[in-house]
Amino acid sequence: MNTTLDTPRIARLLREGVRAQVYPGAAWAVGDAGGLVAGGAVGSHDGTAGGLPTRPDTLFDLASLTKVIAVWPVVGTLVEDGKLLLDAPLGSFWPEAAGHPLGDVTPLQLLTHTAGLPLRANLRALYGSDPQDVRDGVLREVLRRRPGEAVEYTDRAALILGYLAEHLTGLRLARLAADRVWAPLGMTETRFGPLPAPLAARCAPTEYDEETGAHLRGTVHDFSTRLLGGACGIAGAFSTAGDLGRFLRQVLDPVRPPFGPEWVAASLRVRTGELAPVRGLFWHLAPGTAVRDDVWAHYGFTGTGLWVSPSRGRWAVLLTNKLYFTRATGPVTAVRDAFREAVFAPL
Repeated sequence: MNTTLDTPRIARLLREGVRAQVYPGAAWAVGDAGGLVAGGAVGSHDGTAGGLPTRPDTLFDLASLTKVIAVWPVVGTLVEDGKLLLDAPLGSFWPEAAGHPLGDVTPLQLLTHTAGLPLRANLRALYGSDPQDVRDGVLREVLRRRPGEAVEYTDRAALILGYLAEHLTGLRLARLAADRVWAPLGMTETRFGPLPAPLAARCAPTEYDEETGAHLRGTVHDFSTRLLGGACGIAGAFSTAGDLGRFLRQVLDPVRPPFGPEWVAASLRVRTGELAPVRGLFWHLAPGTAVRDDVWAHYGFTGTGLWVSPSRGRWAVLLTNKLYFTRATGPVTAVRDAFREAVFAPL
């Protein structure tokens, strides 16, 4: 592909997002299998001229990007180690799922969001605040559809896969992600929260929290994850643009541990048949693109996004803390789409 990148266009786009108060600040990076090609940062942590400036090493609450930088690769290592079969019904090997509706669901259906799970987490309202009660309730919940009937995104899919990984290994998801994925890739800035004070000070704040009377900083925004101690399959990871670039470099060139080319190839292709919207394994086609464009993405509610295209040999990261201003998704969606267009030119 053409390796030129219009960095002034990207910088203008992201600065305009600051001026329009789409987000207080943003950090971005674009690269290939060899590493970083270009990157930068705009704005500040709180949107004011005197605020702490956003830097390339600013930490961001990744929200649902946790699903693809923690759950997805950990599951991949289990599959490649022969400890998990994607087509095996959960009830056939997981006692907690056996005898419940979830027992008929396969890991593949969880990864493609075709398991028929309830759409909302709604954990405290349904199961209370005890983590074990939440786990029991989630694993015993009735399905809203027959498995394989429809593609419907739900946080519960990643939560259940996180529980499954913990069952198969006897280790917590935070430990699995750190030891199996982040440490081998040199992702030294990536971790589950809550962050210690020195790191929280480097973290872009998100939404105003009525309980503390301040914007959340270094504490995960997602309430379900906070209920579960700050780390689960739904959300909880914090990272930088640089660390996420290291992760995406591995996705483009998976010739070394922790996960290999078979897992990437199995994930970055259509796995939902004739169902719509099209999905791979957790990854989905970038909005506004077609299968032939081969641009796969995942987004986070806090204003974060990842893109990768194996055929183009390019990856991209855009991190914002748009939740500082609003939960509205329209403005940041427009910025994401324009960013993706600037990075991944049409074939």
